[in-house]
Amino acid sequence: MTPPRRERRLPGADVGDPERLYVITGGPDGAKRAPLDLVTMIVAREAPSPTVPPEQAAILRLCGAPLSVAELSAYLRLPFSVVTALLTDLLTTDLVESRAPVARATLPDRSLLEAVMHGLQKL
Repeated sequence: MTPPRRERRLPGADVGDPERLYVITGGPDGAKRAPLDLVTMIVAREAPSPTVPPEQAAILRLCGAPLSVAELSAYLRLPFSVVTALLTDLLTTDLVESRAPVARATLPDRSLLEAVMHGLQKL
């Protein structure tokens, strides 16, 4: 029998509280949000300083290695729109860097990869 897993949550995290989410995002500034989608990769440039709000500090700690916006949303248990607002603030202060996902058109053709693999197997 395996022991139950403990859930890590931010202090005072109540996902269902819309007032808390409004305070975290700083109000309705939807027009100023960065163009991020679910698969945009986020990487922290610096460690969190003591002056960074707790939610943004959590993002900086998680993004030591690249994570997608969807993964951040899941780990922080915050809606995508809230994470996007937090990331916009971090992007404007250059604390994180966003990387667009690799487009499928730039990937090599599957038949080419298979031909190379078969050629290598014949060696």
